[in-house]
Amino acid sequence: MTAQGRGRGLDAEGYIEREGSLARVPEAFRPVVAAARDRLRDVFGARLDGAYVYGSIPRGTAREGRSDLDLLLSLHDGPTEADRADARVLEAALDQEFAEIDGVGTLLFSRARLLSDLERHDLGWFVACLCTPLLGEDLAGHLPRYRPDALLARETNGDLALLLPRWRERIAAAEDTDEARRPLVRSMSRHLVRTGFTLVMPRWNGWTSDLGEMAGAFGAYYPERASEMREAARAGYEPTGDPAVLHSYAHDLGPWLAREYTRVHGVKAPRS
Repeated sequence: MTAQGRGRGLDAEGYIEREGSLARVPEAFRPVVAAARDRLRDVFGARLDGAYVYGSIPRGTAREGRSDLDLLLSLHDGPTEADRADARVLEAALDQEFAEIDGVGTLLFSRARLLSDLERHDLGWFVACLCTPLLGEDLAGHLPRYRPDALLARETNGDLALLLPRWRERIAAAEDTDEARRPLVRSMSRHLVRTGFTLVMPRWNGWTSDLGEMAGAFGAYYPERASEMREAARAGYEPTGDPAVLHSYAHDLGPWLAREYTRVHGVKAPRS
């Protein structure tokens, strides 16, 4: 490991360290995390293989009333529509009960998919490095350690070209209000910044989940797009409802990033 990578989310051997832990959950968010853990058992029962919390809450950077609760569930079998409906009911109940959070999001996957060879450097990496165990067996024990290399960059963030048509549909279908556009700006900003960062991650030789740090690393290698990425990082935390921002994402910055990603890292392995 080079001296440049030391301290950039890597351990002494140059592997990406798991970024969160339950010990880092801020005091204000511990009741909602405990409630989520207890209710997941009740709702999913024997279907549940394991559960994780990820994002700003286990990283210890969550802001009261501004941050959401992000959950990932490992199920013994593939998620059904009933599972997704149960998750939505649970999300709504937690969001209504706990003012400390601004929404709940739940990802559902089968244990087999999370441990599959195809997902080894995508969902597998996500579980092993970005998710904090909440319930059940920690699947990280069945996964390798990861370095910030080109394979990881391509597999974990190489799908922007596939997303862009859906983004354009969502933008076109959104109500013409700032309130309706802000969530789109927030989620798309974050995806673009993360894509831009993993485009340069192997050269930067490290990992971070901080959008500002990601934008800064990207800008060091792509100065001509640095200001756009800095603005996207800010919008990821403090989104506006400006339609021009969404137009730029869908028709300028996004397509450029997708083309550059393919040029540098190649095409992500297709999912069925």
